[in-house]
Amino acid sequence: MSSFIINGGNRLHGTITPQGAKNEALQVLCATLLTKEEVVMENVPDIMDVNNLIGLLRDMGVEVKKLGAGKWSFRAADVNLDFFESDDFATRNSALRGSVMLVGPMLTRFGKAIVAKPGGDKIGRRHIDTHLEGLVKLGAEFYFDTDKKKYVLSTSGLKGCEMLLGEASVTGTANIVMAAVLAKGRTVIYNAACEPYVQQLCKMLCAMGAKISGIASNLLTIDGVEELHGCSHTILPDMIEVGSFIGMAAMTQSELTIKNTSYNNLGIIPDSFRRLGINLQQRGDDIYIPAQDEYRIESYLDGSIMKIADAPWPGLTPDLLSVLLVVATQCHGSVLIHQKMFESRLFFVDKLIDMGAQIILCDPHRAVVVGHNHERNLKGRVMTSPDIRAGIALLIAALGAEGQSVIHNIDQIDRGYEHIERRLAALGADIHRKEEPMTH
Repeated sequence: MSSFIINGGNRLHGTITPQGAKNEALQVLCATLLTKEEVVMENVPDIMDVNNLIGLLRDMGVEVKKLGAGKWSFRAADVNLDFFESDDFATRNSALRGSVMLVGPMLTRFGKAIVAKPGGDKIGRRHIDTHLEGLVKLGAEFYFDTDKKKYVLSTSGLKGCEMLLGEASVTGTANIVMAAVLAKGRTVIYNAACEPYVQQLCKMLCAMGAKISGIASNLLTIDGVEELHGCSHTILPDMIEVGSFIGMAAMTQSELTIKNTSYNNLGIIPDSFRRLGINLQQRGDDIYIPAQDEYRIESYLDGSIMKIADAPWPGLTPDLLSVLLVVATQCHGSVLIHQKMFESRLFFVDKLIDMGAQIILCDPHRAVVVGHNHERNLKGRVMTSPDIRAGIALLIAALGAEGQSVIHNIDQIDRGYEHIERRLAALGADIHRKEEPMTH
């Protein structure tokens, strides 16, 4: 197990560029299974979850080549269907939640697919009902193998239909769209997720010959085609990294420039940080954050306490609520953070309270933060990262804290952030990685 050792209190300065988007990468990598032809992908992030999925594709028989930094080639001409029956596939499939999106492409191209019970972050229930219900409506059948704890899906041919998703699931929408592009006839999806990642997936599929209309809305119409061909695709910058870097600048009262952010795809994210008093400025496709002595949280017009809540796109992504919560601990004023979409993501706040933050955890979904206005800094502590997003929030807290912090279980952070300690050290952060021997 590895750890980060962080000596807090250093101001950051300079320029940083976000990696390719993790959540988009997991979707578009699965989509390479939809064609026998070569798909070239650029701006692929070098992170654990993505690398594990690339390794899984390679072991499935996909011809994988690394063409350069962040540039890969995939050719799924000779997929080994027997590998899906193996215990190795089931174990790796279970450990990597993004691999659930292999089901749609496999089912529509080969007529069968297997998915283990999903893994990933322990942030509450993450069921796959939306995925399975949508695929069944397209003509799939499935059963649950209780001995091997996996779902086995099959079809004699998918057929388009109309469906209303029970939730605007990003991965569920992606899976159903990928299945529908090769189904016979027209598929209409109401209440589809419309995040930029889903938009990117749809644009890539169209470049491969799919017929999809309604992209960027919650009503998608897909006319099935006989086959798809190869294409080239560039992954967007990671909006969660952009938000994380904004949070780091504010927490350390630093001047920072974030380059190539694809600003128009950030949605409500910049304004959410502005509500905490952060004076971030758009400069072309970059974001400039000046050093500030004070960050004053806005109040509503009637004087009541500000509330920041997550919501399906174009609402605020739940992946950044933990970052906003940490930043609020050093702002002037109070804010209610309402995590609606997952019931366990706020449980990391006890670690912030141990560091000296003033937070009232109302219930699993809501926390009230009373800011210190940088008059009383957080204190360094030894902590353990419970998931990717809480992990980066604790890292941000440690950067602004007095004294030394140690964060264990940083494999969770590595799953979503590319070489984060090197990139932060280049900005002036006092952070290094400590590799610890495995214990048995």
